[in-house]
Amino acid sequence: MAAAVAEPVAVFGCRPRVGGGVCFVDEREVLHAAGTGCARLHTEHGQQAFFPGREKSRGVQALAVSPDRRFLAVSETAAEEPALTVYELAAGQPPRRRRALAGAELPAREAAVSLAFSPDCRGLAAATGPPEVLLAYWLWDKRRLLATVRLQAPGGGCQVSFSPQDNARICITGNGFFKLFKYSEGTLRQMNLQKGKPQNYLCHAWLSEEEVVCGTDTGKLMLFENGELCWQTSVEYRKPPKKEGSTTTKEYERYSEVSCELASEDNGSQQDPVPQISAVAAYSKGFACSCSPGVVLLFEKTEEKEVYKESQEIWVPQDLFTTVPKQSRGQDITCICFSPSEETMVVNTNKNQLYMFTMPSTDLLKEQSSHFAYLHFPLHSASITGLDICIRRPIVATCSLDRSVRIWNYKTNTLELYKEFQEEAHAVSLHPTGLFCLVGFSDKLRFLSLLYEDMHVFKEFAVRRCEACSFSNGGHLFAAANGNVIQIYSSITFENTNNLKGHSGKIRAVEWSADDAKFVSCDTHGAVYEWNLLTGKRETECVLRSCIYSSISLSSDAKIIFAVGSDQTLKEISESSIQHEVPAFDVDYTAVAVSHSKNMVFVGTSLGTIRAMKYPLPLRRDFNEYQAHAGAVTKMSVTNDDQFLLTASEDGSILIWKVYDKEGGVLKREKEVEYAEEVLIMRSDIEEKSQAMLDLQIRVKELQTENDYQLRLKDMNYNEKIKELKDIFTKELGSLKTKHQILQAEKEKQELQHQSQLSELMNKQAKEMQDLESESNQKLLMENEKYQELQVKSQRMQEEYEKQLHNLEESKSRTVEELTVYYEEKLNEKTVLLEEAEEDIRQQLQAHEEIRKQIEEDEDQEILDIKIKYEKRLVEEKESNLQLKGEIGVMNKRLSSLQKELKERNNDIEEMKLEQQKLQDVIKSLEKDIVALKTEIEERANTIQDKEKHINDLKKKNQELEKFKFVLDHRIEQFKKQIESRENDIEMMNEQIHEMEGELERFQKESTHLKLNITQLQQKLKATDHSMHRERQKKQNMEALIKRFKMDLHNCVGLIQDYKKLKYGIRELYTKYVQQLDMENVSLIKEINDLRQELKAACTQVHDLQSTLRLTKKKQAIQDPAPSSELLSSPAVLRLNAQKENEKIIEMQQLEIQYLRDQIKEKGQSLAGQPLLDGMFPKLNLERSHKTQQQ
Repeated sequence: MAAAVAEPVAVFGCRPRVGGGVCFVDEREVLHAAGTGCARLHTEHGQQAFFPGREKSRGVQALAVSPDRRFLAVSETAAEEPALTVYELAAGQPPRRRRALAGAELPAREAAVSLAFSPDCRGLAAATGPPEVLLAYWLWDKRRLLATVRLQAPGGGCQVSFSPQDNARICITGNGFFKLFKYSEGTLRQMNLQKGKPQNYLCHAWLSEEEVVCGTDTGKLMLFENGELCWQTSVEYRKPPKKEGSTTTKEYERYSEVSCELASEDNGSQQDPVPQISAVAAYSKGFACSCSPGVVLLFEKTEEKEVYKESQEIWVPQDLFTTVPKQSRGQDITCICFSPSEETMVVNTNKNQLYMFTMPSTDLLKEQSSHFAYLHFPLHSASITGLDICIRRPIVATCSLDRSVRIWNYKTNTLELYKEFQEEAHAVSLHPTGLFCLVGFSDKLRFLSLLYEDMHVFKEFAVRRCEACSFSNGGHLFAAANGNVIQIYSSITFENTNNLKGHSGKIRAVEWSADDAKFVSCDTHGAVYEWNLLTGKRETECVLRSCIYSSISLSSDAKIIFAVGSDQTLKEISESSIQHEVPAFDVDYTAVAVSHSKNMVFVGTSLGTIRAMKYPLPLRRDFNEYQAHAGAVTKMSVTNDDQFLLTASEDGSILIWKVYDKEGGVLKREKEVEYAEEVLIMRSDIEEKSQAMLDLQIRVKELQTENDYQLRLKDMNYNEKIKELKDIFTKELGSLKTKHQILQAEKEKQELQHQSQLSELMNKQAKEMQDLESESNQKLLMENEKYQELQVKSQRMQEEYEKQLHNLEESKSRTVEELTVYYEEKLNEKTVLLEEAEEDIRQQLQAHEEIRKQIEEDEDQEILDIKIKYEKRLVEEKESNLQLKGEIGVMNKRLSSLQKELKERNNDIEEMKLEQQKLQDVIKSLEKDIVALKTEIEERANTIQDKEKHINDLKKKNQELEKFKFVLDHRIEQFKKQIESRENDIEMMNEQIHEMEGELERFQKESTHLKLNITQLQQKLKATDHSMHRERQKKQNMEALIKRFKMDLHNCVGLIQDYKKLKYGIRELYTKYVQQLDMENVSLIKEINDLRQELKAACTQVHDLQSTLRLTKKKQAIQDPAPSSELLSSPAVLRLNAQKENEKIIEMQQLEIQYLRDQIKEKGQSLAGQPLLDGMFPKLNLERSHKTQQQ
């Protein structure tokens, strides 16, 4: 016998709560987590490819695709240990495993819940879940761990990501933390400091190299730039729009059976919950986020104060995957991703659903509210409880705890029909024709008609919580488990033909033989019965009380029963006994299926794996095991032609497997099966559709007639317009031709005239040119000589200025370097002194605290000793005073009051430092009481003469108390003196601190003075550059002036024949070129003299201010170096303010002087640059002014 080989063809399911659970491999292919592996889906063609996870995998925890779409990282838990695998993705080929890390190679004992690739695709960041979050940075291609960081989080999830352009920047968010790390020198160093109240960050996304947007569980969107919060907004909870398209409302009415009244009442009673930003993703225009169940908001960047503004909301369609109509959109969106070209957006929800939305290409196509579409089909969102295959059609029916029944086509891998109900479905069975379906709900068993677009409830049976039901192979009967009784009904008359009783436990599975003559069932008390339907009695039985059976399967010849249960074995039962057992090797078998050719047995386990065995069953571990589902396999079945295996699981996923033999060939049967294609439809639906077709046909005819009439009218109008335009254009063409001819004749005449005039002008110009050349040659020789002289002078001046600039730059660089070195040394010395002073202060404070503690301990001990002594003495006084009579009783009361007052005084002494004044008041009150006692004793001396001795003793004791009081007062004064000395020391320290602060202020002033010097030097450089530019401009102006002068002189020479005109021209030259220069020189001399006077006045002011400043400094130095605290409080501040004001005035005056000097230099350089005015006024001595400035 050939061993069976199964290959997954399609998967209908999606694993929720996976980090990065949906991602694009390319523009048209989407990758998502399903079962224990991943599914690759083409968005247009619907083609699927499933590749499982590692061996003993418990499901994918996180996914990540590299930026270049070449690699896929998968985090999963395999064999109770974390595992991290990197696959290489290739078009049209299954992923190839590149690197795998598991067990001891990983730093954490938990699987990562979030993964991210670096921009260069070489690094991989992984983060585990709370409470102890571990962030690990891998160089995955070399399997080297670069760095790890541990974080504490109370709960919730976490997310990690890389900066889009920096391989070393990593962002991680979670409950109570938002951290940016930078990898350098083998460690991850935190870049930001978290400020404000911690938030529960549910998600984040990078918008640029520096900007990160985060979403919180309170509906806040926070934009961070380099770790600093720069924008924040709160998003409100969104409700679905009331007005929707007709198609969605019709579908909802068609598929939902729950009344709208219940939904409206529930909606009115509940309040809006708090919004949560459950997912966020970035794209080129902004970002998308989900703030409420079933909605995604698009935010686009603006140039206003609000950095990002909401532009569109996209809703999940109101249809059939939810179980409660009021929560049809109550799905939390857990993941959002965009295609590489950003044309498509895909989202994943916590109800195992996948949706897609085509992004609008322009703003014109954008709507305020839009809707998603299913990426593939609506999927089950809860555990699948029933699965059955049809004989005559390639369909399979499934039911689930999500209250839905779905019909799938395993040939085309499509969903043909589905409907939701009010109750949970526990079992399903398809009629052999594929036109009817039997579903066991929590309240009733329903017989459904599978129509073209709907499921119609045809009959209901009073069977509660039916967990096993099945049609016979002929379709004329069906069986339903009602507790521990199997009821047989007729599919034609719906009468209960037989009741099979005998099970003591709840029936879990039923199976018909191929000829419908036998019937097999199993229950939870370990019984497997074979029934004869003709007699209604058991033929064979096999009972094993220690096993709870979950599934059975019957061979095609009805001789062998295969059963699985809780005892971790596969049993082969025949003739009322267990013939053979195959162990499960530490897992539970949950489902079993046998091929119709009887040579293959398929078993599902509690771990979600599928095992394929050959028949006869192997004695050893000889089977093929496939990783499939993330939960226990609940149902499985083989098609009639043995071509496909279908499995369902608790995780809500369905897998379709293609079955091959050991050599890889498809298994063939003796006869090829031909599938039926007929469907059922209600008469009312046909009538409605025919009526709608008639209405549409009538409407089409009306529209055709209207369109024909409109086209005719348009043709007539266009023909008339064409004729009018043709007449107008012909007329205009004729007029333009006549104009063209006239203009051409005029053009020929003007060309002849211009040719004659040009010949005459050319002759005249030739003669004049010859005359001018002879004259200009002579003048040019003269002007060239003058020009060469001027050029030599300009070169000399330029060399001088360059030398001055070079000297100034060298002096500037030297001074700056010397000053920086000098003041850096000073700053270092002062910092060292400050540190020493701070250490001295700390040591003195520690010593002071130790002395204070010792004093308090000594005082407490003395007070306790005194208290013990006086308690003893008071006891003695009580014993002596007991002998007194009458009035002495009053004395005892007085003594008791004294005792209480003494206790109060002792308590006050313990709090001596805090309540010294209270202690004095208590002592005064005690003195008053003693005086009162003395007066009373004197008044009663006559009556108590016998007890005078006792009274004298009391007096002596009172004197001792007074002495003790005096001692205490003396001790209090000593403590006060010690405190005053300590306060004086503290004041001295404060004065030293003030002096150090004054030195720091002086250093700051000196640094400002240096800055002023630097600015002065920079201004000098600017002035020299400005003067250079001005000299060059003057040179250009002088050259232009020479040219103008040559031209004017040439014009005067042309008038040499007429001496009057020549004389007039020479005068004009004189007034134009000589007198103008004289006037400019005079104005310059006046301005320079005024500037010199202002400079002298400013120098005198600066000298006066400096002298006053020196006097104030001397006075401060002469004053007492250790003033009292009262003197330091106010006058010092006034003196500092006055000194600062004087320094500010000096700085302002120095700036004004510098500005005046610059102006003087500019004026002097402008005068020195004019060669015609040499010697008219003395030059400025700039070096002397510079020296005075430095002094």
